[in-house]
Amino acid sequence: MKTILRTLSILSICICFSCSNAKKNDKTIANADTNSIKKPNVLIILTDQLRTQATGYGGDPNIKTPHIDKLASMSANFKNAVSGMPVCTPFKASLITGQRPLTNGMFMNDVQLDTNAVSMGKIYTNAGYNTGFIGKWHMDGHGRLRFIPPGNRRQGFQFWKANECTHNYNGSVYFDNNDPTPKKWEGYDTFSQTDAAIDFMSAKKDDNNPFLLVLSWGTPHAPYHSAPKKYKDMFLPDSLELRPNIPKNMEKKVRKDLAGYYAHVAAIDDMIAKIMETLKKNNQLDNTIIVFTSDHGDLLGSHGAYKKQQPYDESIRTPMLFYIPESLGIKAGNRNAVFNSEDILPTLLGLSNMPIPESVEGINYTAYLEGKDDTVGKETIITCVQPFGQWNRPKRHGKEYRGLVTQKYTYVKDLEGPWLLFDNDADPYQMNNLVNNKEYTDIQSDLESRLIKRLKANGDEFLPGAHYLEKWNIKVNEEGTVPYRHLN
Repeated sequence: MKTILRTLSILSICICFSCSNAKKNDKTIANADTNSIKKPNVLIILTDQLRTQATGYGGDPNIKTPHIDKLASMSANFKNAVSGMPVCTPFKASLITGQRPLTNGMFMNDVQLDTNAVSMGKIYTNAGYNTGFIGKWHMDGHGRLRFIPPGNRRQGFQFWKANECTHNYNGSVYFDNNDPTPKKWEGYDTFSQTDAAIDFMSAKKDDNNPFLLVLSWGTPHAPYHSAPKKYKDMFLPDSLELRPNIPKNMEKKVRKDLAGYYAHVAAIDDMIAKIMETLKKNNQLDNTIIVFTSDHGDLLGSHGAYKKQQPYDESIRTPMLFYIPESLGIKAGNRNAVFNSEDILPTLLGLSNMPIPESVEGINYTAYLEGKDDTVGKETIITCVQPFGQWNRPKRHGKEYRGLVTQKYTYVKDLEGPWLLFDNDADPYQMNNLVNNKEYTDIQSDLESRLIKRLKANGDEFLPGAHYLEKWNIKVNEEGTVPYRHLN
């Protein structure tokens, strides 16, 4: 139904792979003979609504995440990573296409990604990988509990144990490969999905062909109080230290919800240990690239709000860990570059020594990781095209915005003009809005001009959300949200 600009057909992917001309600038790739190089496995571990600040390595005083922290110590940590459009479906579409939401039309939840998209699954399958997807998909738009049949609606992924979307984490529904009969994960689905991922990877340990696996957990997204009792007992609401940007009148509710949120995170941490132990046991760790990230964060009371979409750090900042085998010659450690959602695919392709299709808009950070290019990662764009759901227009005062995030500042404008300006070094909780502050006139002017330049380069006219809804033929209800319950 939708025609996506700059999207190629599957045949075009094959043509692209045979092309000998490497892409230039940010998307430069090696011209090596890829057939003579052992291809790395790729494992993407995707959480839902895990903010960077809710990890031990991210500085949270309330929780210990020893296994995530250990992974961070072994990885390239993009500490300034953001979700360019901090909502589930837009992030996932950017993850697997390397495109921004206004290019692929995926700027709201519960819409369908073009089945002809040049996607991660198709690219890696074409390159001889065993590809698999386990867990929450949320890119089909046909209803949250509907069967997604094999073919292009699965965007090239071969192995399939997935659901469109559910936040019932105990006995949740999924579909197994080609079987249209709904099944249920046993117990807490984060555990069962991890076991399925371990089975998939273990089955490939003696295979000459590498694997690409996306493990997509639904946690720690709300409901916050459905983790196993073992983990809920680890956190007492009254003992939690709250962020100073939480209003006093919300503290009791936030403490209760944070305790449940942390319980989910602690369970995730144990699953990271299980995955890493399996890779070591299978002798796969030395040839597996691991990406640990999240689709967006969770405000959890900060700035008087919950969930995502808004441009504050608790919403947009995400973990972005790249564990890279030593054989690739890239050192672990913190990286300052501002890394965005659409940058994951081209960076993985660069690390995999594979060509990057012309449809991809993100930056390939391979040369940066190798210490050969320090020109990238100075700034990136954050966007809200059409507010909806938990930040809808009539009830939550949601609004369109475009923002520029640098290594120091966050600058955001809405349709009426400048809205937010934060010095994130001096004000890490973003409690002092500097917009139109006389002392920051020159800085605001510079950020404004840089934002306008980036929007122009991206072809983004920054129009009201209704314009884009009409362009992409997206139907919404009175709250501006795509309805989905009647499709279940």
